[in-house]
Amino acid sequence: MFRIAIGLACLAVPASASVSVAPLDYQPASVAVRFDRSSMTPVLAEGFADRPAERPVTADDPVRIASISKLVTALGVMRLVDQGRLDLDRDISDYLGYPVRHPAFPGRKITLRLLLSHQSGLIDGDELYLIPLGVTVRERLADRRVWDSAHAPGSGWFHYTNLNFPVIASVMERVTGERFDVLMSRLVLKPLKLDACFNWGAGCSAGAFRRAVVLYRASGEVARDDLRGQPTACPVLVSQGAGCDLSSYHPGDNGALFSPQGGLRISMRDLAKVGQLLARGGKGLLGARSFAEMTRPQWRFNGRNGVGEDGTASGFFCAYGLAVHTLGGKQAGCNDDPFGDGRLRIGHSGDAYGLKAGLWLDPKTGQGIAYFTSAVAPDAPAGRSAFTKVEEGIVERARRAPFRKVH
Repeated sequence: MFRIAIGLACLAVPASASVSVAPLDYQPASVAVRFDRSSMTPVLAEGFADRPAERPVTADDPVRIASISKLVTALGVMRLVDQGRLDLDRDISDYLGYPVRHPAFPGRKITLRLLLSHQSGLIDGDELYLIPLGVTVRERLADRRVWDSAHAPGSGWFHYTNLNFPVIASVMERVTGERFDVLMSRLVLKPLKLDACFNWGAGCSAGAFRRAVVLYRASGEVARDDLRGQPTACPVLVSQGAGCDLSSYHPGDNGALFSPQGGLRISMRDLAKVGQLLARGGKGLLGARSFAEMTRPQWRFNGRNGVGEDGTASGFFCAYGLAVHTLGGKQAGCNDDPFGDGRLRIGHSGDAYGLKAGLWLDPKTGQGIAYFTSAVAPDAPAGRSAFTKVEEGIVERARRAPFRKVH
């Protein structure tokens, strides 16, 4: 449930855009949008956003984009760094107000840099990053099961871990006094003019609820977001039998509530806007130094220094920055190029609830793709790279489609 699926574009687009629309059947929903620094073109939209309603999916329909959420969360962190409110290398204990230490390596401090680059020593265990209302991140960090007993924080060992991001969100909440979804709307979503939100919290319009993409598993069962046009009754995880009263929540207690690791709902058209921001070097949102630090690989695979979602032996993770994944590494053991052209690209992937997604761009040309496809089976055939065959197929179809500049 770590990689973020890749999505392709829209039905409701200007007549000048080139869009492939599939017949009305129950094929998986897939959308892709191509972009450069100043324009974008929806190039693929097929399947249904809602199968029973036979509502065709479009590039304007928000979908749970899984781990691409991490990259967007990192934009919020870097805005606070630019403002001088956060320091990437400061002990997070100073921000949270209690000691955060690896039980096996208590002498090592844990920093935002280590959390954002998956070098903190934290692991997910049995989905322990899912922390319900009423439970605190501090309580979860006291559980020895969330710590890698063999590797110290900052030792150069990479372990892709969702739990890093609830900790990051807790730090963000504690220094600002704002709930994560509200804070991210203020710092990132509104400035970029995105109709998007974390866990259907602050930032999404009423129209976004009506356009929500229902996620289906390969078996056909509903996995997420069967909203039927209405706001969700409770946007956060609660324990069985517990209520959903957020009025007494204290920011900083539980940054997991609005799923900073995977809960962003965003359309491919809006995700392409995030790609354009990256293609412009962060201009308009981030300072040049912060953007350079965010996109610079903080870790590189050397054949023995980390594990990924299915082991770095697969060659999927080869270079990783501050929640920014770099593709196209040349080092031995890398198999991270779904495009098959050897170009270096930055962005992030997504993989959860049958969805595969990606936001990838060439920083030299500024050209990129935002995409997702759904109802992908857990045992979907592998492609020529560490990505699945279906993802590689969507990337290839999107690249072949005519790119007409539509602002």
